[in-house]
Amino acid sequence: MAGPVRPPGGRRGFAGVMADVWPPRGALAAGWPAIGAGAWPSLAGKLKSWAREEAGAGRLLPWVPVAFGAGIALYFSADHEPVLWVTAVTAVLLCVAAGLMRRHRLFPAVVMIAAAAAGFAAATARTARVAHPVLARPLYSVSLTGFVEARDIRERSDRIVLRVASMESPRSSVALVRVRLAVRKGTAPEVGSFVQLKARLLPPLAPVRPGSYDFARDMFFQGIGASGFVMGTITAQPPPQESSYALRYAATMQGLRDAIDARIRSRLSGDERAIATALLTGRRDAITPDVNDAMFVSGLGHVLSISGYHMAVVAGVVFFAVRALLALIPGLTISHPIKKWAAAAALVAAAFYLLLSGAEVATQRSFFMTAVVLIAVMVDRRAVTFRTLAVAAMIVLIAAPEALVHPSFQMSFAATLGLVALVQFGLPRLFATPDSSTTQRIALWGGRELSMLLLASLIAGLATTPYAAFHFHRITPYGVLANLAAMPVVSVLVMPAGLLGLLAAPFGLDGPWWTLMGWGIDWMIAVTRWVAALPGAVGRIPAFGIGPLIAASLGLILIGLLRTPLRWSGAVLLAAATAWAAMTPRPDILVSGDGRAVAVRGRDGRLHVMRSGKDVFVTKEWLAADADARLPADSSLGDGVSCDEQGCVVAMADGRIVALALRVDALADDCTRAALVVTARSAPQSCEAAVIDRPRLQQQGALMLVQNGKGLAVTPVRADGTGRPWWPAPAEPSEFEATLTPRAPPSRAQDATPPDTEQAGED
Repeated sequence: MAGPVRPPGGRRGFAGVMADVWPPRGALAAGWPAIGAGAWPSLAGKLKSWAREEAGAGRLLPWVPVAFGAGIALYFSADHEPVLWVTAVTAVLLCVAAGLMRRHRLFPAVVMIAAAAAGFAAATARTARVAHPVLARPLYSVSLTGFVEARDIRERSDRIVLRVASMESPRSSVALVRVRLAVRKGTAPEVGSFVQLKARLLPPLAPVRPGSYDFARDMFFQGIGASGFVMGTITAQPPPQESSYALRYAATMQGLRDAIDARIRSRLSGDERAIATALLTGRRDAITPDVNDAMFVSGLGHVLSISGYHMAVVAGVVFFAVRALLALIPGLTISHPIKKWAAAAALVAAAFYLLLSGAEVATQRSFFMTAVVLIAVMVDRRAVTFRTLAVAAMIVLIAAPEALVHPSFQMSFAATLGLVALVQFGLPRLFATPDSSTTQRIALWGGRELSMLLLASLIAGLATTPYAAFHFHRITPYGVLANLAAMPVVSVLVMPAGLLGLLAAPFGLDGPWWTLMGWGIDWMIAVTRWVAALPGAVGRIPAFGIGPLIAASLGLILIGLLRTPLRWSGAVLLAAATAWAAMTPRPDILVSGDGRAVAVRGRDGRLHVMRSGKDVFVTKEWLAADADARLPADSSLGDGVSCDEQGCVVAMADGRIVALALRVDALADDCTRAALVVTARSAPQSCEAAVIDRPRLQQQGALMLVQNGKGLAVTPVRADGTGRPWWPAPAEPSEFEATLTPRAPPSRAQDATPPDTEQAGED
């Protein structure tokens, strides 16, 4: 096939290469109507033509999981639990209507509505299927017996999940199914053992501020109704009944993980051993905090969580190794489908890796995606397509609808969508250059592979940026650099060495492979620390609402799935989402759900924290959401805060006082001096100040207050009258004012001085 005519002299510069990649001006002019007389009718015609093309045969399938996921998202935004039979009947009727209208022009719209209804019903059914009691208030000295279902070995302590057989508490009659307990380092019992213990139990952790992640929802879908810690010793007891098959399987897999960790520990130590264990077994809690933070700051945190990348490496290594070995036998290459055999072997290896790593939701999602690709190879279908991605997404969402609201699902599928679009649209066009071209000569020196790696890292990083900013309040400016420097070593050395170590372990020949794996991990840690230390490596982003995230998600989907120029409407949505997120007001006051910590924005524009305990997790989350680089132990958090045994006070930016009352006798003074009083107790009705007390906190949880023209607008974690199974509504709901009106500032400056510094001010 003849290529484009080469310019005189036989050499083509950068402009000539790009002319082969990007369409000329005439092509753009043909795609978009000129603005002028009669342009609008022409534009309308173009839009209709593009819309018909997007709704053509084979184009709707990738949109079905999008609509299905929209229905799941709508379910999680409901104020109370929907009625299961109503949602199921509605979904069935709409699906039947879609089938009857398959030849009607409204068929695409009806299909999307039916898919959304099916997603809503699937989420409702999933919640009903896993429903279990959830602890509503703390319990002390609870006697528990049960089977140990899981065990995590952590850096400072261990953690177990206990399936409760009996529960005795003098203050509660609730019967929990599972609890998650922290135990002293080295005292966690074996998985499958039956134990007796005493524990302090706490309700599942609710969001620490409006819009933050809901850990209680996660624990609910894991079947866990409370968390806490063990008090005293753990006593092994003879089980009252034989353990179930599932528990015996869990004990077997845990024993296998422990054996692998022991073999790795024989050659590696510290973070090398912890990361190697994390890559092979999914146990990543033993990594030191500084390395763990550096991994996420540098953009390499995805390596620690077993995901699509790890599955792809495992399946890819096994696929190519098996195919290469079979190709050495001439008779097999001629008469047998060795490619399909290699794909089957890779599928088995991926399934084993899934079981070994604990089969968490994120790992299941990765396995389903890999399995769909390998099955496509076995049935002679194209593997990397939008249909493959759609099928994998549907499998995950049907099996676990709650995965939709988890950051790992969102980031994984966003990155995969970008990579599939790159493979199908970008790479063929980018490398469609004639023979002997400049691009081909560059490719001979590895330029093509480097370009593909660079583009893949860039596309995946950009696609996951909205979700990293929303959930973790940061972006990774040097993520592409870190991935370019570290991922080739991880792919070529670390993971293959780990797999060979697993294969060699039964023969006692695994030692050298762990050493090789450690060398690669050392390089990855060095790259991580170097990138994390670069200026501006931590791109902190203030928290924003769910609205900009939804707009950004829709923008990414439009860019990835549409094929006509309509796709650039996604870029408009992304720009609008960015502007929307930037306009989000920052809170002036934050109140924790237990009323024991309050953060107030002072005149310097930063948060100043009053707290009655350490509250490290809550403070860390507040600072991260405010794009504040300070740590919870930073002494500047207490600037302007004055505390005594009765409570604390601090001034807002306008000089008015916010008081945190720790004792009842402090309320009398605070109610007359402060503009806003926060207390974990019930405040008297005669209090002159605006009040946030126990009844409101118990019903609404953590609060965010923003000053407006009328006072302080209150945004709660849970609005009045709402309740879900993971956080039941109170028995006697009551309505609270949406805007608090603090008293005017004191007329004298010294009246605004905190009590502990008042005498010093007079002196």
